[in-house]
Amino acid sequence: MFSTRTLSASCLTLSLALSFGGTAAKADGEVNIYSYRQPYLIQPMLDRFTQETGIKTNIVYASKGLGERIRAEGANSPADIMLTVDIGRLERSKQLDFAAPLDNETIKDNIPENFRDPDNRWFGLTGRARVVYASRERVSQDNITYAELADPKWKGRICTRSGQHDYTIGLIASIIAHEGREKATEWLSAVKENLARKPTGNDRAQVQAIYAGECDIALGNTYYMGKMLTNDKEPEQETWARSVKILFPNAEERGSHVNISGMVLTKHAPNRENAVKLMEFLTSDEAQGLYAEINFEYPLNPHVQPSELVSSWGKLHPDSLPLIEIAKHRQEASELVDEVAFDDGPST
Repeated sequence: MFSTRTLSASCLTLSLALSFGGTAAKADGEVNIYSYRQPYLIQPMLDRFTQETGIKTNIVYASKGLGERIRAEGANSPADIMLTVDIGRLERSKQLDFAAPLDNETIKDNIPENFRDPDNRWFGLTGRARVVYASRERVSQDNITYAELADPKWKGRICTRSGQHDYTIGLIASIIAHEGREKATEWLSAVKENLARKPTGNDRAQVQAIYAGECDIALGNTYYMGKMLTNDKEPEQETWARSVKILFPNAEERGSHVNISGMVLTKHAPNRENAVKLMEFLTSDEAQGLYAEINFEYPLNPHVQPSELVSSWGKLHPDSLPLIEIAKHRQEASELVDEVAFDDGPST
């Protein structure tokens, strides 16, 4: 049958038979997963699920295009579940009309209301706080706000990844949701002028840039710090990470922006019963604990605590504005990035 594999976006045109080992998608004791999350990040949870239930998990990974693929496959799609990161992709599953409603008491008991779709068509699994990485050597303050990133005192001192990346778009959308389009434009333009360089690289690259003295603060997700501090294969990343500290923006006010990873049950799931069992498991105390310890993400299940390492960075006060309200401004946020030419970097 099917074995776990990684598919690039260019492989999305492969036949369904090749994707699932040349046999029918429907089979006793299986569940088929289309995942934007890299397999190694979720495999420990899937392995535990198989150990406890005997249900085999088959996974196809791609960095983009999976939602469109499910829609194109229609009633013939072998996908039972889509796993993804970012509220935008979760909402798009509804727009593409493949997200099935699931009124499940176990999942609703495990995942707070503000981290699931009001129509029960998607459910959050883990939280990913968008925080500030700050140089331990060159930044003395221990608190900050997103608004403060526009302060001229940071001119030439900020690094970040592309403004069009999902993580950045989510943050900008939250600024629009709280402050309105006009103030968000002023804020983003000022942040642009405070950049040390053109937005480039991933979140780990921002930590490296702080270590190298290219900038003093950067925007990034918390879990990357956990990954770097425990990276035995690339010990230089631990060195980079130990040169910075985490500041939780707006911790004493509205709270820090938190995006999510989440899951969707597909409308034509051939193994629906098994899919629901997996979805219930992924919200359970056990699986949420594994997410916390292995991936350094914040469990959304309120009965599960963050890992000891994550907890050592301080208490997260998440923005209380429902993510679905922030998601409404994502297109506007993307347009704003282009409007101020954010990815061109500072003008001087």
